Amino acid sequence: MDDARSSPSPPSPSSSSAYSYVLLNYPLISAIVSFAIAQSIKFFMTWYRERRWDAKLLIGSGGMPSSHSATVTALAAAIGIQDGLGSSIFAAATIFASVVMHDAFGVRLHAGKQAEVLNQIVYELPADHPLSDTRPLRELIGHTPLQVVAGAVLGFVIATTGQLIKKVASGT
Repeated sequence: MDDARSSPSPPSPSSSSAYSYVLLNYPLISAIVSFAIAQSIKFFMTWYRERRWDAKLLIGSGGMPSSHSATVTALAAAIGIQDGLGSSIFAAATIFASVVMHDAFGVRLHAGKQAEVLNQIVYELPADHPLSDTRPLRELIGHTPLQVVAGAVLGFVIATTGQLIKKVASGT
């Protein structure tokens, strides 16, 4: 039986230990690490395939794996592990993750395809056309279903690995 009096109370905002609570927040750390690893994979895959460094890939969207999917899946999985699969916060995190992943391979993927077509149209305009010098739209903003699934798997692996590390570190 959970008793609110038996759980430690969160620190006051003025407390210096408030930062340690954030740094020990397993779901938050899982999400941040998943994002960082997914973005790093894109960065190093580009270097491996094209032999060029592109720092924009460390923060940009699109590509393999989906960092959005990795982040929200890690968050939902870590919450499920920590608070239980029956908790309300796990339900909210799961719905949030589903919406983000659906948007990644739905709306954002199609917006990227439209940007590709529009860029081609602008490219073919005569030089004297008022829109001929328009800056190209970003085309790589969405994900294929495979990229979304790869990101989700990565996020789940990071969350479960984080829990294993947490258990080993605490000695339980």
